Amino acid sequence: MQVTQTKAEGLSRTFEVKVPASELKTKLDERIEEIRPSMRLKGFRPGKVPAAHVRKMFGRDLMGELINKLVEDTNQKALEENELRPAGQPDVHLDGDMEAIVKGEADLAYHMHIDVMPEFTPADIAGLTITRPVAEVSDEQIDEALGRIAEQNTQFEPRAKTAKAKDGDAVVIDFVGKIDGVAFEGGAAEQQSVVLGANRFIPGFEEQLLGVKTGEEKELNVTFPEDYPSADLAGKAAVFEVTVHEVRAPKTPELDDDFAKGLGLEDLAQLKGLVKDQIKAEHDGASRAKAKRDLLDKLDEAHDFDLPPNMVEQEFNQIWQQLQTEMDAGRVSDEDKAKSEDELKDEYRKISERRVRLGLVLAEIGRLADVRITEQEVQQALITEARQYPGQERQVVEFFQKNPNAMAQLRAPIYEDKVVDHILATATVNDETVSREDLFKEDED
Repeated sequence: MQVTQTKAEGLSRTFEVKVPASELKTKLDERIEEIRPSMRLKGFRPGKVPAAHVRKMFGRDLMGELINKLVEDTNQKALEENELRPAGQPDVHLDGDMEAIVKGEADLAYHMHIDVMPEFTPADIAGLTITRPVAEVSDEQIDEALGRIAEQNTQFEPRAKTAKAKDGDAVVIDFVGKIDGVAFEGGAAEQQSVVLGANRFIPGFEEQLLGVKTGEEKELNVTFPEDYPSADLAGKAAVFEVTVHEVRAPKTPELDDDFAKGLGLEDLAQLKGLVKDQIKAEHDGASRAKAKRDLLDKLDEAHDFDLPPNMVEQEFNQIWQQLQTEMDAGRVSDEDKAKSEDELKDEYRKISERRVRLGLVLAEIGRLADVRITEQEVQQALITEARQYPGQERQVVEFFQKNPNAMAQLRAPIYEDKVVDHILATATVNDETVSREDLFKEDED
C-alpha cells in the first residue's frame, strides 16, 4: 500500500493511494480463511467448504467489503500520520475500473480529497463581557394573561327569543348551501354554532347573521373565495338557506377561586403563580437568546482564520436552497426582492462563513473545556422530535437510529447550547433591565 500527499493548499489536502492487486488478493484469501470455519453450505460439512468454492460464490462481495474497509482505514491512516484533523468527510475519487479491481485484475488506486480543521487559539472567554437584557414580570402582564385565559373559557347563554344577534354572539343554526338552486356536497349542517365575528366561515356568511332572531329563516348570499380549497366551489356564488334555532350571548367567567378550581387548581393564587412562572420562562428564554446573540457577535469579531472551503460551500448551498424555497412561496422580504442574485449570493455567503467560523470556534472551546452531552440528553431530544409526529413516533425513532447524519444533526444543537452555557458561566454577564416589548423586539440584522 502506498499513500502519497499530492496537494496541500490552504486547508485542502489531496492524497493518492495505491494498493497492488496482489495485496488485495492476499487480504481476500485471509478473509476467506477467517470465515470458512463458520460457514454452513448445502453439500458440505460444517466448516469444510473449500476456499475455492467460497471465492467463487462470495469473492465479489467479500472483495467489495475489503475495498470499502481499506479505503476507510487508509483515509484514517493518512490523517493520523500527517496529524490532520478532518473538517468533514473525505471525498474519494476512484482511478480505474472498479469492476476489474473487484475481480482482482487491477490495482486499487484512488484520490482522497479532504478539508482539514484550521489551527487557531480561541479567545479567552473569561475576558468576554456579555450584555443580557432582562424584563420583570409586571402585575399588568399577569392580569392580561389571566384575561386571555378567561376569554378562552367563555361560555354562551341563551338570549331572549326576541333579542337580535350581535357581534360576538353565538348563533345556533341549520343551513343548506346551494349553487344555481342545487345543494352541493358538504354545504349543509344542523345545530351548527357560529360565533359572529370569529371569521371562521367564508366572507359574508357571519356578517349576514347579524340581527337575526330565534326562529328566523334567512337566505345568505355569498361568494366563495377564488383560492378556496375545493376547486368545484372556488369563486362561485352560493345561497345558504338558514334556520336560526337560538341566539346566545357570550359570558366571560369571573376570575375567582371557583374559576381556578374549574381548571383543576386549588385557587386563584395558584393560577396567578403558574401564569407568572410561564411569563418568566418566556422572558428567560428571550434573555438567553439575546445574550447568545451578543456572545456570538463578540466571538465572530474576535476570530479571523481561514475556513474549510467545502464546509462553507455546504453551508451556503443549504442556506441558498432554503432561500429559493422561500422565494417560490413568496415569503421573501421586499428588501431581498430588490437585490440581484449576485448581491444575494454575496450576502448569504458571508452568512455561511460566519456560521462555519462560529461553529468551529464553539467546537474548539467545547473540546478544550471537555464539554460533553449525555445519552440521556440525546434520548430526550429524540423523544421530543418524535412527539411532533403523532402516530409515527416509532418510525421517527427508527429513522434517527439508522441514520448517523440525522442523529448528528440532533446532537449538534444540544452540544452548542451546552458550550454557550459554559461560556456564559465563565464570561462576565451584565444584566440590562428593559421593557417586555424591547426584550421581544426582533433584531434588525
